[in-house]
Amino acid sequence: MKRAGNLTERVADMDNLVAAFCLAQRGKQAKDDVSRYREHLMDNLAVMRQRILAANVYVGRYHVFTIYDPKQRQICAADFDERVLHHALMRVCHPVFDRQLIFDTYATRIGKGTYAALDRAHHAMTRYRYVAKLDVRKYFDSIDHHVLMTLLERLFKDKRLLSIFEQIIDSYHVAPGCGLPIGNLTSQYFANHYLSPLDHFVKEVLRVPCYVRYMDDMLLFGDDKAALLRQVAEVQAFVASRLRLSVKPPVVASSAQGIPFLGYRLQGFRIGLSARSRNRFARKLRLYEKWLRDGVFSQSQYFEHVTPLLAFVSHAYTKAYRRRLLKTVEGRRGRTACCAAAVGTTMRGTVGCPIATTTPPPTATTTTASAWSCSHSLPLLPSFP
Repeated sequence: MKRAGNLTERVADMDNLVAAFCLAQRGKQAKDDVSRYREHLMDNLAVMRQRILAANVYVGRYHVFTIYDPKQRQICAADFDERVLHHALMRVCHPVFDRQLIFDTYATRIGKGTYAALDRAHHAMTRYRYVAKLDVRKYFDSIDHHVLMTLLERLFKDKRLLSIFEQIIDSYHVAPGCGLPIGNLTSQYFANHYLSPLDHFVKEVLRVPCYVRYMDDMLLFGDDKAALLRQVAEVQAFVASRLRLSVKPPVVASSAQGIPFLGYRLQGFRIGLSARSRNRFARKLRLYEKWLRDGVFSQSQYFEHVTPLLAFVSHAYTKAYRRRLLKTVEGRRGRTACCAAAVGTTMRGTVGCPIATTTPPPTATTTTASAWSCSHSLPLLPSFP
């Protein structure tokens, strides 16, 4: 594939930087660091433009914290200025990364995502007898900087852009020359691209009939179990020798037995929730209901947190489970909008949301004072799939 060049000027273009600022501030307009940056927006972007053109950027100023849901991870939150830089880079470079990927890679891509990967895998479960699940051990922490830069040099020939990428990559280490920070937009693109050679190997050399990857979670399908086991062994060898990664022990099962994938459990014609996801949904729903009753959450905050929970479980066949669970969260204030919505949900269908006992949260709109102002509105009510 022809390498992309002359991209640094497009990244540093003022219109691109303003658009990047709008993306970076989305949902965070009230934060102090965003407000300070916005007060001198054009001056800050002019400085960033000069640093991009000089290929000498400020990176690596991370606020590090740990989350434990669904499992323990160390998150690195970059300074707001650096987040603007990341958006500016990926607004220009996204098409270059995207055209290198095979169809069945679903992370960091427009029109793809978790649910598209899940639906593709679900369809394959109904067509093939066997499925193998693989994922990489401590993926982000294990990515080799030298290998990653080699892969990026095959995509881009712009020396200044590659220098900026190298500065971002080298700003974080778990071990010498290894690791990407979880939380960076650039890390998502780099990590997704890192396994692209494996995608092409699986489809073009091994000729696996159906293959689905979301970041480092991979599914291989086939009707011959012995052939599938050989292909899994080839994948493990390729990942170890070419990409310097270690694959966890693979899981190989029949489609009738089912297999976990992206927080769900795929089994024949059925999509269910994994045990971890069921427990997480129940725990968070009870917690948010309590916080709403106790006044910790406003209704708009409550909707903001409950909407993705309901969207996630509504993609599985969970109607009976949700009805059982909601009996335990009908408390002193009676049935909330969340309860009504979830009870009215049909399996993977349109949600009936008879909200009669609550007042819709007000619309919140924030604009910048800049000539290139950005607006962001909260919906009046959550929409459910």
